[in-house]
Amino acid sequence: MTTQTTVDVHELRRVVGEMYCAVAETPTDEFHFPTGRAWAADLGYQPDLLALVPEGATESFAGVANPFLLGRLHAGEAVVDLGCGAGTDVLMASQMVGPTGSVVGIDMTPAMVAKARANAAAMGAANVEIVETLVERLPLADESADVFISNGVIDLIPDKDAVFTEILRVLRPGGRIQIADVTLQNPVSEGAKRDIDLWAQ
Repeated sequence: MTTQTTVDVHELRRVVGEMYCAVAETPTDEFHFPTGRAWAADLGYQPDLLALVPEGATESFAGVANPFLLGRLHAGEAVVDLGCGAGTDVLMASQMVGPTGSVVGIDMTPAMVAKARANAAAMGAANVEIVETLVERLPLADESADVFISNGVIDLIPDKDAVFTEILRVLRPGGRIQIADVTLQNPVSEGAKRDIDLWAQ
C-alpha cells in the first residue's frame, strides 16, 4: 500500500534536487535552514569524530538533528544512510563502524553524490560506498543492513510507505532505525499537500 498524495512527485523531486544542488555547489549562500560544521556541532555531533570529517562535507551539512544521539554505531556494522548529502553522517558512521564495517550513502542529487564520493576519498574511507538513486528503490540485498540512519530527508518524500517498505526489506532482523527528521503534529490541508514550496522547505 502506498501513501496517497496529490503533489506532483516529479516536480517535487526537481525542486528538492535544485535546492540541494545549490547546497552542494554554493554552500556559503544563505538558505532557509541552517548548514555547516558549526550547525553539526550545535546538534551534538561527537567533536573528535566531526573534526576528522573534511570541510567539503561539513560545509554542505544540512541535517535537522543528530541521528547518532539515538545510539552509537558499533564496529563491524553495515549501515545505510538515506539522503546522505555531501557525506557528513556517512563519514561519522564510517569512523564508528571501522574497517570491518561498511556504510552505504544513498542520494538522488548528482552534485551531492559527487561531493560525497570526493569527501570519502579525501578522508580515505575505504568502507564507504555512495550510490545515486531514490530512497524508495534501494539497490540493496534483503536483510543486508544492521542500521539505517537518515537526517532530514524522509519528510521530503511523499510516498513514505515505500521508504519504510524498503527499510524493512533491507534491514536485518534485530536491526535499528535511527532517524532525525521534521514531523507535523496537526493534519495538513489538501491545498498544502499540493504546494511544492511547502514540501521543499
